[in-house]
Amino acid sequence: MLKEVCVENFTVVPEAIRRGAGRIELCDNLAVGGTTVSHGVALKTIHYCHNKNSKVMAIVRPRGGNFVYNEAEIEMMQTDIAHLKQLGADGVVIGCLTETGWIDEEAMISLLRVAQGLDITFHMAFDHLKPEYQNPAITWLANHGVKRILTHGGPSGTSIIENLPRLKELIQFASNKLIILPGGGITADNLELLVRELPLTEVHGTKIVGELGIK
Repeated sequence: MLKEVCVENFTVVPEAIRRGAGRIELCDNLAVGGTTVSHGVALKTIHYCHNKNSKVMAIVRPRGGNFVYNEAEIEMMQTDIAHLKQLGADGVVIGCLTETGWIDEEAMISLLRVAQGLDITFHMAFDHLKPEYQNPAITWLANHGVKRILTHGGPSGTSIIENLPRLKELIQFASNKLIILPGGGITADNLELLVRELPLTEVHGTKIVGELGIK
């Protein structure tokens, strides 16, 4: 079971790895759902994690708010992906939607082209798709080389536990296509329950190896 710990600075990374993080999702501004980190934070984290045999996925998102991006923002993300790739990140976490609530296919293809060779996660923009769009989205993303989808299985205000039935459906549909990576409210305390209920290979959270920074 791979535990991906979401962090917003380097400070807690050594502790996360000591506690069993096999992969770090590196974000800034978690209060708005995560944005791209600085050069210095990315560089330090990537070097440290690779020395500890842990991988780094870096979110590429120029701002908080929705997931509908204009041309300038897409160009920023292309530049950030190229930069993170040069620094040695193992992968990037991206997601673009249209005003009509579908994947922004043109934007995603442009980002995926720059990210070629990297591990790709489609982030919780997925949870902003209508339920009836989610299975087609899984198929589209898998066909375009996306390796996993990070999802809460429902709206952000819901409990991960109450979303277990929907997560089970998503995992079943995505089988042999891509990995469904549950996140948002998974902690060291409820992880055992999720593992019992769902056929998981990877899990994601800020507290998945316990409260970091708490002594």
